[in-house]
Amino acid sequence: MTVGLHHYLVVSALLFSLGLFGVLARRNLLVIYMSLELMLNAANLALVAFSRYHANLKGQVMVFFIITVAAAEVAVGLALIVALYRRRGTAHVEDLNSLRL
Repeated sequence: MTVGLHHYLVVSALLFSLGLFGVLARRNLLVIYMSLELMLNAANLALVAFSRYHANLKGQVMVFFIITVAAAEVAVGLALIVALYRRRGTAHVEDLNSLRL
């Protein structure tokens, strides 16, 4: 039995669904952020699978740039979460209902 495009897309959909559930169900900013990253990686997996299936490198090159931008986004996002935690003393979404410091 060979692993085909369908298998990769099913795994990608499961990862995306798990990330979406994490974003909707959790209240901790760090867990929500990790769930968003999981959704991004699920989309990357689908892009690589389609790229391999169609035998061109355009999807894989796009994934390379997405991962590069995501690395910078992780640094900025984690810095914001740490700053919010230091300022407010919490990382729960329901406690962060105002933009005022």
